[in-house]
Amino acid sequence: MPSKAKTGKKLVIVESPAKSKTIAKYLGEGFIVEASIGHIRDLPQPSELPAELKKTSVGKFAVDIEHDFKPYYVVSADKKKKVTELKAALKDADELYLATDGDREGEAIAWHLLEVLKPKVPVYRMTFGEITKEAIQRAMGNLRDVDSALVDAQETRRVLDRLYGYEISPVLWRKVARGLSAGRVQSVVTRMVVDRERERMAFKAASYWDLTGQFGADSGSFKAKLAAVDGAKVATGRDFNDDGVLTSKNVAHLNEELATSLAAGLQDASFTVRSVDTKPYTRRPAAPFTTSTLQQEAGRKLRFSSKSTMQVAQRLYENGYITYMRTDSSALSDEAVTAARRQAAELYGPEYVPQSPRVYANKSANAQEAHEAIRPAGDSFRTPAQVAKQLSGDEFRLYELIWKRTVASQMGDAKGSTATIRLGAVAADGRDAEFSASGTVITFPGFLAAYEEGKDETRGDDDSDEARRLPNVAKGDALKASDIIAVGHETSPPPRYTEASLTAELEKKGIGRPSTYASTISTIQDRGYVRKQGSALVPSWIAFSVIRLLEQHFSDYVDYEFTADMEGDLDKIANGQAVGASWLRHFYFGEDSDPGLLSIVNNLGEIDAREINSIPITDEITLRVGKFGPYLESSAATVDPKTGEIVESARANVPEDLAPDELTAAKAIELMETAAPEERVLGTDPHTGHTVVAKNGRYGAYVTEVIPEMTEEQIANQPVEYYKNGKPKPPKKPVKAKPRTGSLFKSMTVESVTLDEALQLMSLPRVLGEDAEGNLITVQNGRFGPYLKKGTDSRSIGSEEEIFTITLEQALEIYSQPKQRGARAAVPPLAEFGPDPVSEKNIVVKEGRFGPYITDGITNITVPRATSLEELTREQAVELLAEKRAKGPVKRTATRKAPAKKKATAKK
Repeated sequence: MPSKAKTGKKLVIVESPAKSKTIAKYLGEGFIVEASIGHIRDLPQPSELPAELKKTSVGKFAVDIEHDFKPYYVVSADKKKKVTELKAALKDADELYLATDGDREGEAIAWHLLEVLKPKVPVYRMTFGEITKEAIQRAMGNLRDVDSALVDAQETRRVLDRLYGYEISPVLWRKVARGLSAGRVQSVVTRMVVDRERERMAFKAASYWDLTGQFGADSGSFKAKLAAVDGAKVATGRDFNDDGVLTSKNVAHLNEELATSLAAGLQDASFTVRSVDTKPYTRRPAAPFTTSTLQQEAGRKLRFSSKSTMQVAQRLYENGYITYMRTDSSALSDEAVTAARRQAAELYGPEYVPQSPRVYANKSANAQEAHEAIRPAGDSFRTPAQVAKQLSGDEFRLYELIWKRTVASQMGDAKGSTATIRLGAVAADGRDAEFSASGTVITFPGFLAAYEEGKDETRGDDDSDEARRLPNVAKGDALKASDIIAVGHETSPPPRYTEASLTAELEKKGIGRPSTYASTISTIQDRGYVRKQGSALVPSWIAFSVIRLLEQHFSDYVDYEFTADMEGDLDKIANGQAVGASWLRHFYFGEDSDPGLLSIVNNLGEIDAREINSIPITDEITLRVGKFGPYLESSAATVDPKTGEIVESARANVPEDLAPDELTAAKAIELMETAAPEERVLGTDPHTGHTVVAKNGRYGAYVTEVIPEMTEEQIANQPVEYYKNGKPKPPKKPVKAKPRTGSLFKSMTVESVTLDEALQLMSLPRVLGEDAEGNLITVQNGRFGPYLKKGTDSRSIGSEEEIFTITLEQALEIYSQPKQRGARAAVPPLAEFGPDPVSEKNIVVKEGRFGPYITDGITNITVPRATSLEELTREQAVELLAEKRAKGPVKRTATRKAPAKKKATAKK
């Protein structure tokens, strides 16, 4: 058979179309660049397996658990066309270059391409950390084979996540609620948020007092704070534990009375300077960005969510503006160090650049592969001003942040001095009071001229000394005191995690990969385990139930250290020091005294679902997580204040926007006392004999009928059906009839609605009659108020009460008028949040066809269902708009019918 003629063409495959366009600019003639658009194959759902495999060792997970956990991969349905296109392109190529990302995921994509395309031409693995001409040229000179160890690590992680999720999630379905999911990292991150809320719930505040005063000298005045009384340090928030107990010894704990009397006794006291201590101040720049620190800083400074940060960074990388954005390394290449030092000298002066380049070691316990830090792309950096016109608002802001951090990392230390003045006097009652003031003066800004790192919320007292210049005083100088006042404080609970602080804590504990933090934090919000309150992450009550079950029955799998150790094991596999199949066998089947996941699942024993979903709030009130949300239940018999009836087990709904730590004993009692009756019997429908009740539901008050279930005798008396062999079929379970329901009007309440009104509500929609063409006209109530309906033509009417009074003639009159579109008076916005930091246009919340939405007049985003308008903050609105912008406009492509092709057998 003659060999294939040379074409001179070289096929390069990357993951994304944007990346393919950018790289194509830097390759020479003869190169064809195609995008796989991510993974081309994956594990199918077990239900999608061929029938002959469903009852084998592959059937449960789409992984052969009896043969080295070999995955059963299939080409994704939406990638079959892409695979066909890649195979066609490969037929005309003499060489294949797999240029997917250089991390484990990118290596796995390259391996899957190799397995599916089965090339018969030379294959080269090509990786680069940035998409620039220099980087592509270097990559062409450092070609290699696909790294089987990296592929093994990615595949092990994929199988591990399938085993974990498919074994543990069904337990949550049975004992908590359908549709819940467990995940190796997801569940641990949820536990961290729940643990922090538990700390806040258990927290007991302690009060303490101190004094402040204004003190003047000839060279100026300054503010100082009480530091000691009679030689004993004054207690601050740091001296108390979370139980409100003073733990520090030999401190003066001032209450209001002691502090107020001391302030009064110092009003006429003579203050003198007791000591002046000056120390040199030095501050070093922060290391260049890793994935984790970029997400943290973009959250603090730009108010970006982790997800939004990674979306914008992805676009910057694929278009050649920054280096690869998924990295655990803070190191810079020699070329990048030279570029940063050169640019710092050009922009700020040579004195701002230290003699020797700065070298940053990786702080991450499990830094992944040979990446460098996130920095501007190229051997010379473009300034933000040079790229401003080429980038969108969010892209520019993130690029500027990365540029500043990179350049600052190679600049000199900030230098200055910190002075501490101690001053004191003796009060009228003989107590000695010593005050203290500190201030830092920067004499050389160094890297601060370019960039200063942000900070997360911390606990304790704010003793910041930054940028405060104190007057020039000496020991023994007399000072004039004024405005000496007593100030009361309370200790604060641990702050809730934000996306930034949670990311920092995950990295500190070594849990998961920084490259997956954004998707994990997004997932726990999408699953309903966590919601945002401003920028704080608040767990739901269902998250408490899930974590409680996992802690009691799968303790290792939500243990922080155990999860971090798993990451270490995956690193060993990636480095070729371990084999994935052996590790999975130990994880799933166990070994000796170490039970595997299978053994734990098979020996769970009885799990009390009621106990798992119950959290005591007081001795008599328990919060329960039910099918339709959380509610309170009292074990004490109570008297209904309206009817005087004794209620054995009273219940009250818990407001969705009430954070768990806000559900105190007092709040629970208040909710029980003010709860509307859960159900009120209105009477019997004279036509059906069914009982009619009014209820308070999750989505508002409504009325419904109670349809009694068939008795066993009625079921047994149903007509008997027979099989073909003549044997009788067992009685069919009766189909449950759907009761009629109707939402209450705004003017009605559960307590006031009558039986007649309920019967009217349940009769809707009301048929008015037909028009001249025979079209049926009805009237009903909807989300946006009462309306008429004729086919697809809907018309609003005035009030809810008109639903029962409007006549056919009146309806025909309304339909005889042209339909009004856009003629309504301008409706004021539901909320206003001021100018957007990107578009600089006012942010408002408006009512739309599909619910309230946020807009700045350019970008629109629907208000999340889990967020009420009352709790929506400016920061959240800005963040939601930023996320929507980061996704970019929806691309609409014209579809064309492809010519019919001969069906080919799919290869797996």
